[in-house]
Amino acid sequence: MKRTLLFLVTVLWSIGVMAQEAGVITRQSKYSVPETMDRIEAAVKAANGFQIFARVDFQSLASAQGGKIPPSQLLIFGRGTVLQPLLPQYPLAAIDLPLKILAWEDESGKVMVSYNAGEYMAQRHGIKGKDDVLKRITDATATFVNGAVD
Repeated sequence: MKRTLLFLVTVLWSIGVMAQEAGVITRQSKYSVPETMDRIEAAVKAANGFQIFARVDFQSLASAQGGKIPPSQLLIFGRGTVLQPLLPQYPLAAIDLPLKILAWEDESGKVMVSYNAGEYMAQRHGIKGKDDVLKRITDATATFVNGAVD
């Protein structure tokens, strides 16, 4: 009975973790968080038409408030080409735009880079018939990340 209960708790916990990470793509970087984000930012700036809106250093923000967290930085960027195909019919999709990439250090000191898959927006916002736009979101973000972490 105890084994069965332990098994069920483990399975339910695992499902919760997987659901929490659904739609998020994560890759490991061989660089530090700042260097990884510098590399991603350079790739975005070099891409045609993309604009960087903000780069948030969460570790610095926490430190300024007397707290301490592992290194983590968020880059917010975009170029607006997905707005017209998505927002007129799915205005709540704007909560996931502009695009974002997070570089962060895990508990073992590994640097990870995470971003939302465009296809996740389809599930989250009930988007239908826009697979090409959502794939472009994933492909563009993956290109920036893949070039920066390898």
